[in-house]
Amino acid sequence: MKNHDATHYQRIWRWHFYAGLFVAPFLILLSLTGMVYLFKPQLDNLMYPDLMKVAPATQTLSADQLLAKAVIAMPDASLRKYFPPTAPDASAQIVVHRQGSELTLFMDPASGALLGTMDNKWNLQAVARALHAELMIGTTGDRLIELAAGWGIVLLISGFYLWWPRKGPGVGGILWPRMHQRGRLWWRDLHAVVGFWGAGFLLLLLLSGMTWTGFWGDQFANLWNRFPAAMWNEVPKSAPLARSLNHAHEQTVPWAMESTPMPSSQPASEGHDHSAMGHGGHEGMVMASHRIPLQQVVDIASTRKVVPGYSITPPSGETGVYTIAIFADDPRNDATLHIDQYSGKVLADVRWQDYGPVAKVVETGVMLHMGKMYGWPHQLAMFLICLMVLASSVSGLWIWWSRRPQGRLAAPPLPAKLPPMRGAIAVLVLLGLAFPLVGASMVVIWLLDTLIFSRRPAGATQAGGSRG
Repeated sequence: MKNHDATHYQRIWRWHFYAGLFVAPFLILLSLTGMVYLFKPQLDNLMYPDLMKVAPATQTLSADQLLAKAVIAMPDASLRKYFPPTAPDASAQIVVHRQGSELTLFMDPASGALLGTMDNKWNLQAVARALHAELMIGTTGDRLIELAAGWGIVLLISGFYLWWPRKGPGVGGILWPRMHQRGRLWWRDLHAVVGFWGAGFLLLLLLSGMTWTGFWGDQFANLWNRFPAAMWNEVPKSAPLARSLNHAHEQTVPWAMESTPMPSSQPASEGHDHSAMGHGGHEGMVMASHRIPLQQVVDIASTRKVVPGYSITPPSGETGVYTIAIFADDPRNDATLHIDQYSGKVLADVRWQDYGPVAKVVETGVMLHMGKMYGWPHQLAMFLICLMVLASSVSGLWIWWSRRPQGRLAAPPLPAKLPPMRGAIAVLVLLGLAFPLVGASMVVIWLLDTLIFSRRPAGATQAGGSRG
């Protein structure tokens, strides 16, 4: 092998293990939190049956009557969102802001009784989702997750390059474990086999997860999510984007809508009494008299055949709109409607058929990622994939720990038989260009790697045995 090929191989060898040390803890965390969020419907019904379920009734209160009951129970709270009951035996949910906390009030639709409350940021599912999205540390956590996802893709590709059998005993230890192996070799086979069979699924998880990140995901959405201006009445150039309705602990509008502008309501006259109560839902829960009733918005959703499970976000400010949105388990049922707060006119109604091809692919990928499209068999399949990711991550860490140079944070010794490089470096360069944060970190790591390892004697890290 040419000397520069050996040098490149050594670099990829080191990068694979260093990427693994960085990525593995994130993959373990993402797998564990993903498994919790995966079973959200079952866990919610198991943990909060007194809040989620009610006795079915033939007559129920209107949304405005329920809101009035909530005002009596919590007069100092401001309305953030309303969830109509999804079934005859389901409670209605009113999300409010109160004294620095976001709470969900669970209401009996028949009597208006307050069944209980839940802190929206400090419950099992919200914490799992926030950890999964941004490690609960905001923008810094989001960027770390994005870096980990990008380097996870590098890890997959470098792992295939390093471990794929070119000569020798065949595909044993790659497609299936060699049952006679023991100790470190058994762990190596577990890592390779689980990695091989789980690679395609992990790639889907990483790529679909990248679309939600705050840097690459936002740029990707801005590039591909475009809707005809005619779908809105008038879109101000300074209009806020729909992604402002989404947060780390909750999802309101679908990914395909995040880069779309929010239309504005048009007051009929300047003589409206814009009282403190009800302005954008920020100062109180009472709907201002000049606004359409909340129940009228519910009726619009029903008339327009929006599937149950949608939320209604109240207007923010004098030109704000009501937003009906559902991030549906089946993306073909996605819906985002913006309603003029004064006239009740539907200013925008965006559905699956309005999405572009890329948005449809991404939305489908996200629902596959979340295990929501095909019921409990889909959940079980995603649970097994999470277990595979856990097994691959833990076994990879164990392999490094058992083979690391004594007393040093370094890669294990190189195999004796080194394959040709071919296009491996080119693939890494393309990944760096496709994911700018990863590319920038590659440059930094390449410089550090060159400064540190260029001073070591050639072959100092080489050892016998190409596959262990």
